[in-house]
Amino acid sequence: MIYLDSSVALAALLAEDRVPPERLWEGSVVSSRLLEYEVWTRVHARSLARSHEEPVRALLARVAFVELAPSVLERALEPFPTPVRTLDALHLASLEFLRKAGQKVELATFDERQAAAARRMRIPLFAL
Repeated sequence: MIYLDSSVALAALLAEDRVPPERLWEGSVVSSRLLEYEVWTRVHARSLARSHEEPVRALLARVAFVELAPSVLERALEPFPTPVRTLDALHLASLEFLRKAGQKVELATFDERQAAAARRMRIPLFAL
C-alpha cells in the first residue's frame, strides 16, 4: 500500500519538474482525507479549477481515504522525532494509524522534511 502525500499528488497534477512514476498507481493508494483539501486549495490558489477539475477528480478517485478520526488527531498532538509542520503531523499520524492496524504502507513524498520524519519513525519510503 502506498500513502500519497500532497507533494506527489500536486506534482502529478500540475506538471512540475518531478512527477511520480506510473507504477505508483499499480497498487493500493491511500491518504488522509486532508489530501483532498490540500489539493483543491492549491488548485484554487492557482486559479486552475476550470482546467484541472476533471484531472483532480480522477486522481482523488484513485485514492482510498483515511478519515481524521479522534485517534489520528490525538496522535498528531504528540511529539514527533523531528520538528514537523501541522499538516505533516496529521499525515504522519494517519500513517501510524494504518501501521497499527497491521497495514504495510510506504510513504510517497517529494517533501524532504516529511521524508526525514518518516525515516526517523521507520516508515518506509516509496522510491520516486
